[in-house]
Amino acid sequence: MATTLTPSESAQDRSTVRTLLRLWPYVRPVRVRLFTAAFVAILASCIGLVIPLVLKWMVDGPIADRDPAGVWLGALYLLLLGLAEALLFGFRRWLVARPLSHVEAEMRADLYGHLQRLPVAFHDRWPSGQLLSRGTTDLMLLRMFLAFPLTFLLVNGVTIVVGVIIMLVQDWTLGLVILVPAVPVMVTCVVFEKKYSRAARAAQDQVGDLTTVVEESVLGIRVVKGFGRHRSQARAFRALSGRLRGTELRKARLLATILGVIVTLPEVAIGAALVLGCVRVADGELSAGTLVAFLSTALALRWPVDSIGFLLAMSQEAATATERYFEVMDAVPEADPAAGSRAAGAARGSAAPRSAEPRIKLPAGSNVGLLFENVTFRYPDAPPDSPPVLDRVDLHIRPGESLALVGATGSGKTTLTALVPRLHEVTSGRITLDGVDITAMSREELRSRVAVAFEEPTLFSATVRENVLMGADEDELERALGVAQADFVHALPDGVDTQVGEQGLSLSGGQRQRLALARAVVGRPDFLVLDDPLSALDVHTEAAVEAALRRVLADTTALIVAHRPSTVLLADRVALLSGGRITAVGTHHELLRGNPEYAHLMAADPAGEREVKR
Repeated sequence: MATTLTPSESAQDRSTVRTLLRLWPYVRPVRVRLFTAAFVAILASCIGLVIPLVLKWMVDGPIADRDPAGVWLGALYLLLLGLAEALLFGFRRWLVARPLSHVEAEMRADLYGHLQRLPVAFHDRWPSGQLLSRGTTDLMLLRMFLAFPLTFLLVNGVTIVVGVIIMLVQDWTLGLVILVPAVPVMVTCVVFEKKYSRAARAAQDQVGDLTTVVEESVLGIRVVKGFGRHRSQARAFRALSGRLRGTELRKARLLATILGVIVTLPEVAIGAALVLGCVRVADGELSAGTLVAFLSTALALRWPVDSIGFLLAMSQEAATATERYFEVMDAVPEADPAAGSRAAGAARGSAAPRSAEPRIKLPAGSNVGLLFENVTFRYPDAPPDSPPVLDRVDLHIRPGESLALVGATGSGKTTLTALVPRLHEVTSGRITLDGVDITAMSREELRSRVAVAFEEPTLFSATVRENVLMGADEDELERALGVAQADFVHALPDGVDTQVGEQGLSLSGGQRQRLALARAVVGRPDFLVLDDPLSALDVHTEAAVEAALRRVLADTTALIVAHRPSTVLLADRVALLSGGRITAVGTHHELLRGNPEYAHLMAADPAGEREVKR
């Protein structure tokens, strides 16, 4: 079940303006159009404030003088002003549409690219739905904010200031009456901003949780149906949905409260100004035209004032979305080494705690192949006093040699293989390929030389061809399919161009595993890391794959995680991993005779043992 990520105290107390300013690098390239759009909108709003002045002229002039021609002229002025205001607002919309869609696209592309560079440990901690919601819902909120609230917070602010000045110039007494609600409205806005910020953060985190549940339920639909758990999953979904509904209702209540204040108080003030103005007109202290112009200006300010709550709400949601976006973007990505980092890596390796046992002694000139030197690994989020997953591992795989890695469940086999392509970074010690520390290589270079096939194969919603090649040479496709005994793809509806569906679930487990193996060998890598790649194959297919794989392994340095004797026999030597340490290295038959733990592990697979005896 997904867990809502709780924002830190500093995040809850963050400055809305300071948070939104982090969007400036994305907005800077389109700033000219945005500033132009804001200027156009201000001009349009100010034109709207000229209309009450025209009304004043009409009432005190042509209407009072019973001049029909003057009335028609005033009507023409009003028509032209209204048309100009509408055209300017339409022009503003045209100005912002294209650049803001570009900003959203750039932010989404940056987020996706950054996620690809983040270490596996980051993805282990973050629910996928939280990341998806940041790349979809949050960015949509930011685009909407940049398109409307950002501009109109400025436009409406200028409009209110200009409108108040016009009203005070027309009659300062009525202007002061209109300004009476200003203080309670501002206090309400400050209180609203703080409370709405917390509610907006909770709602967006809960959307991420809900997205995670939906995604997991869709991907795991076979498990849900197979165990008849659709009702319990539905209950869990309804519970999360109910929490989100409650949060949204809390947001609605807050918005209703501020709208009630900022709509009611100004309306009362306008009513009071109307009564006072009528009395003064009756006493001859104020012209009817001035009263009409004053009230028309006050009514023109209703939308800018009434929109304060709505704009503040959208600004808080945008600030929260910005905060959530940069929570991911601020995560430190995997950095490829430069000269300084290579030196740091060498220093880290030399500063690593030395093993009390004798190190691997290599003859002069033989520091080649895959070498683990005093490698210790602890997961980054593990408690400091917890034992390491791998503890001072020393292991040498000679060039062209295949070494099987055997150990009980939880002994650290998969973790050890993940260190070679740097899916995780060693805590201390070092790993070298042909004498070069892997931390001194760029990840692109390292992963072009090392190919990996995982026990749980991952296929993408793409064709067989695209899943296997992953950018490799097209000419290698048939060879790789042959090695993996994946000729079944030619019997699929569109052959190698058949779409395998999400996660490749349209294929069997063994078929997916063979395609993953084909993907590993397609580029003829120098080093091959196989994490129990044949576990889902039947006996006959496994034998055929092993026969083809032996030809590949003859020219490749390989580390193979194995659980069955039949897989172990693919390797030249075997290493036993126990308690995070390499406790024995030898051939299969040597360890079978001389190491009770190894013999026990191999005896645990009767089917495999029978295969060995054959």
